[in-house]
This record gives sequence, structure tokens and C-alpha cells, in this order.
Amino acid sequence: MNCRTCGNQVLCEKFSPAHTQVQWTGDAAEVCPRIRERTAAGEPSARVRSCEALRESIARAVADGSLVVADKEGNPVPGAPAEPVVADA
Repeated sequence: MNCRTCGNQVLCEKFSPAHTQVQWTGDAAEVCPRIRERTAAGEPSARVRSCEALRESIARAVADGSLVVADKEGNPVPGAPAEPVVADA
């Protein structure tokens, strides 16, 4: 999926409403202005787990059905709310 603000591409899976797994592309610190700002300030890029714009993009993707909350076998989780919970470092 892509962040709707900066266009950064990430791999994203949701196995429950509270569990969001995000794998950044190799150039996240160059593409995302929020991550770039944090890494420029000395924070290691591996410690930057998310940003507000990406969390909003994930919530919208769940709400519009383009990102499905599913179990590890890919079966949709019935009654999963549209608002995901994503931890931020």
C-alpha cells in the first residue's frame, strides 16, 4: 500500500484490529518527509515505526476495504472495526 500523503510504499498486513504489521521499503527515509526529519535529527531509521500520515492511510484503507483485517490464512476477521491501532515509536 502507499501512504496517501507522501506516496511511500509499504507492505502492510492486519491480523486483528489491534495488530498492524508494516514493512518499510528501503527508501522510506528518503521518500517520507516525517521519517526523513526524524532520521536527520539522529534517530536510527529502524526505530521509526510509523508516522501520523501512514496511520491515517492505513485507517482509510481498512475503512474502504482495500486493506482487510484477516487471520494468518487470509480469512477476513468478522466484525473487525475500521479503525486500526498502530503503535508509534
